[in-house]
Amino acid sequence: MANLFIIKKPFITEKTAAMSAQGKYTFVVAGDTTKSEVKKAIEAEYKVHVTQVHVINTRPKERRRGRVMGMRPSFKKATVTLKKGEKLDILSQ
Repeated sequence: MANLFIIKKPFITEKTAAMSAQGKYTFVVAGDTTKSEVKKAIEAEYKVHVTQVHVINTRPKERRRGRVMGMRPSFKKATVTLKKGEKLDILSQ
């Protein structure tokens, strides 16, 4: 699978922004990827060394719009820990 289709976008919240000080970054990834594919894609895309990858499948959430019930889509998140001293500049993008 090409790196372009594995990493969809950075997942930026207050919590993930605070985790970036510890060298941990979170990305939304394709639903069928594995930890090793995520590691290879991050290393190829950003030219850094990845030490750990944690993957989380988020469930879809029910949302109401008036009387109509709908669902927010599910997605897969990957939290990547980089080698000590390395950083990514994804917050300014």
